[in-house]
Amino acid sequence: MEIAVLALGCFWGPEIKFSKINGVIKTEVGYCGGNSSQTTYKEVCTGSTNHAEVVQVTYDPKVISINTLLKTFWECHDPTQGMRQGNDIGEQYRSVIFCKDSHQLDAANISKKVFQTKLDEKGFGPITTEIKIETKTK
Repeated sequence: MEIAVLALGCFWGPEIKFSKINGVIKTEVGYCGGNSSQTTYKEVCTGSTNHAEVVQVTYDPKVISINTLLKTFWECHDPTQGMRQGNDIGEQYRSVIFCKDSHQLDAANISKKVFQTKLDEKGFGPITTEIKIETKTK
């Protein structure tokens, strides 16, 4: 089994979407990328923790690839909105791919370029999604 950690706004809707994909074993919600190892929803809402709301997706790479999960990631939110998704505003709602290793990092960077090309063709702005190595999820 492998794990993907994806931030794409409020975590509840994306968690449901990812949980229904064949090959996904388990989904969990939480926070990642922040300044502390422990945090609460109340602390995250202050905007001082640097955490993002994430969905941790445990998947079977023999059934589904990281590329397929990334395609779903790009298609189920607006990665051009910066520190928000729709009416949800704040750094906790930003778009981030927290990569566990160099393989995920390469896949994420390639998928970002591919999706940006699609957005360019439709006249949308640049992707603001962060892509970084992160091995700890809170």
